[in-house]
Amino acid sequence: MDRDAWHERLETSADSPSELFEHFQTRTDQRLEYQYLPDARHGLERGTVLVETTGEVVRGYPSVPRVLVLDPGVRNYFESDRITLEEKLNGFNVRVADVDGTTAFTRSGYVCPYTTARARELLDPADFFADHPGKMLCAELVGPENPYTVHDYEGIETNAFRVFDIRDRQTGRPVAPDRRRELCEAYGFEQPPTFGWHDTDDAAGAVRDAIEQLDAEGREGVVMKSDDGQSILKYTTEATHHQELGHAFSLPFDYGRDFLFSRLLREAFQTVEFEESPERRRERARDIGESILLPMAETIEAVADGETVGERHTVRGDPATIDALLAHLQEFQLTLDVESDRRLDGERVVTFTKVAASTNDRIEHYLDGGIVDE
Repeated sequence: MDRDAWHERLETSADSPSELFEHFQTRTDQRLEYQYLPDARHGLERGTVLVETTGEVVRGYPSVPRVLVLDPGVRNYFESDRITLEEKLNGFNVRVADVDGTTAFTRSGYVCPYTTARARELLDPADFFADHPGKMLCAELVGPENPYTVHDYEGIETNAFRVFDIRDRQTGRPVAPDRRRELCEAYGFEQPPTFGWHDTDDAAGAVRDAIEQLDAEGREGVVMKSDDGQSILKYTTEATHHQELGHAFSLPFDYGRDFLFSRLLREAFQTVEFEESPERRRERARDIGESILLPMAETIEAVADGETVGERHTVRGDPATIDALLAHLQEFQLTLDVESDRRLDGERVVTFTKVAASTNDRIEHYLDGGIVDE
């Protein structure tokens, strides 16, 4: 398909094909050649994919805004009379589409060989795509054996998918939440837990109730959706803010400083809106301090003891899939320290660390007497 045809078809705000296509990049993954959009541009979402040989489009998933103050934030944001609340899961966000067979695309627009293989095995969406060829499944890959985001969920020992959205592959328009739940139930796709429908004017209280329950369980938060699925808003728990700070400051020179202000902002608005007592607010403040200082100190001690620090993951699958995953990660200049590589029940199981090079190098430099230029 030529660029003029793409430009007309994509409903983009770019004035010309050249203005649009200067931002796309070309890749080949799993023998599939395609163009992808690394950043949102001209009305197209980050991760939008174009397959020139077949004319297929896989629109990116839209960025979901966050509300800091539930009341009046929820009422002001939504135009619909009612909204639905669903749990926001801590996983790896992918779009699964029938492009050269079932293929999983990351938020950035890459084809992930590992997630693709797991989607074919665990979702097995062939029947769904046969009936709905123009749709894509938007899902979280969750569970402890995940090469991107590791979070334990009860009852999930390796990987699982939770489908949180179904969208038109070309336009990106969502299926209404009720219809999506019907489709997922019909085809056997598991979904995030729901907290039901609520009148928009009264929904802030329902969100707060859900957040208190999820916070007590150490879970991430909620996603709010309008009745047509077009408007989406998210809100997260105190536990998640502290977990994210802890992770970021365990690798302080790779993540820490970029994470700090946004999480502190969420915490400050949350403690004010929840009208917490001075004692509860001080408890929250102490927890924030521990989330920052303790992981950082443990990392410094680990490097001083000669350990290599980074993000530790375990993955499983057939040997070819694991080889493709490791090559995929190394392509992005990641250094992998393989801890174990074994066979279990006919599958290859690999535990590795994505080495946090900046954190390792900077801590070693300071431990050796290096100075900080302020």
